[in-house]
Amino acid sequence: MTDISTVLVTGGAGFIGSHLCERLVSEGVEVICLDNFDPFYDPEIKWENISNLLNLPNFTLIEGDIRDLEKLRRIREGYEFGAVIHLAARAGVRRSAREPLLYEEVNVRGTLNLLESFKDVPLKSFIFGSSSSVYGIIRKAPTGEDDETSRPISPYSATKKAGELLCYTYHHLYGIPVTCLRLFSVYGPRMRPDLAIHKFARLIDSGEELPILGDGTARRDYTFITDII
Repeated sequence: MTDISTVLVTGGAGFIGSHLCERLVSEGVEVICLDNFDPFYDPEIKWENISNLLNLPNFTLIEGDIRDLEKLRRIREGYEFGAVIHLAARAGVRRSAREPLLYEEVNVRGTLNLLESFKDVPLKSFIFGSSSSVYGIIRKAPTGEDDETSRPISPYSATKKAGELLCYTYHHLYGIPVTCLRLFSVYGPRMRPDLAIHKFARLIDSGEELPILGDGTARRDYTFITDII
């Protein structure tokens, strides 16, 4: 990535995004961080995530929403981008069942807005943060990149799969070099407070009992943040 001078990171004040911005800035890349500080969880957490970056010369924060097509176009025109790393999304599998229209608006239309805005920019890379949830009910392990993904079981999963398909379409039509990352439950410092490992660590630290769902035999892949970055 160090041969790319300017990178747009959407969702750059979030858990994964802030770690990525730190890494890119440390390598001398000019980072344009776009985040809307959505109150899905306390926005102060996101401000704290990027607090060490705000005064650095090669880091620029833009408060904005990927649903705002005109804002995206103004951002595109203001810089010579070499790459876009699209991490902004409405997260949460369970919540998506309660607010499916919102998830479609952010995760599908927002992704489409970004692709449409950058379709004529000669990017070296467009990276889309997808999700392991696109596999639906995983029937075998380990999961392979070529495994079935046509049966998502939540609106969130469906929107992430739709994002992958839109990325492929724009790759086909406009030659955008796309990579979709199906992330498996990323954890580490600054992770979202609603996620399981954060909750478990908090309960252990306070000496409280951990809630166990089912018979305790369930297994799941988790990925440490530095491996994702």
